[in-house]
Amino acid sequence: MAHIVIVEDDTSIGAKLAASMRNVGHDSDWCQNGAAALARAADGGVDLLLLDLGLPDVDGFELCQRLRDRLPGAVLVVLTARTGELDVIQALESGADDYLTKPFRLAELVARVTAHLRRAADSGGTAEAASLRHGRLVIDRAARRCLAPEGEVELRPKEFDLLAVLAAASGQAVSREELMSQVWDENWFGSTKTLDVHVAALRRKLGDLVHITTLRHFGYRLEPPSDA
Repeated sequence: MAHIVIVEDDTSIGAKLAASMRNVGHDSDWCQNGAAALARAADGGVDLLLLDLGLPDVDGFELCQRLRDRLPGAVLVVLTARTGELDVIQALESGADDYLTKPFRLAELVARVTAHLRRAADSGGTAEAASLRHGRLVIDRAARRCLAPEGEVELRPKEFDLLAVLAAASGQAVSREELMSQVWDENWFGSTKTLDVHVAALRRKLGDLVHITTLRHFGYRLEPPSDA
């Protein structure tokens, strides 16, 4: 059983989401505004959040960032009626792990939630003891730390997982489908835009420590370090 927090001001949608999460065996808390969500986050013990961006008391993107700061290990899924690509990218860059646009099918939402929780459990219980070295980076999979010469680089869970998969296949082309399978879930379906945003985050945070090549219509390749 996972502990899920639903942040939704629409009473009909909120009640339906809470009931759906309970029906599949999860414990759910329903918050109807940003203040309540932040108060619940302060208590901890949250595995996954379902966050509506259109709340009455706070900007959704700002709330997303604040919830990510308070619950760095939780999965954060944005539910939004905003379908523009820039809105989706901003949500992911604000800390969301995934997004689903309204209206959505409950079956798809439950499948997404199940996939995220399964992947989070797997990454927490099957970390490999060995570390990966990529040029000046050390990727400690057991401790889930990314170490650079200047110190530790703070990566979100999915960013770390993505880097570890790419580094393990350094110099090899990895398809979008394989990355989604290994980092998100083998049964993933829907948009893979979240992959692109996480790659962009790695490029931004790691700078010249990594060179990730985009392979159009296929996937990505982490280039071997120049001193390899």
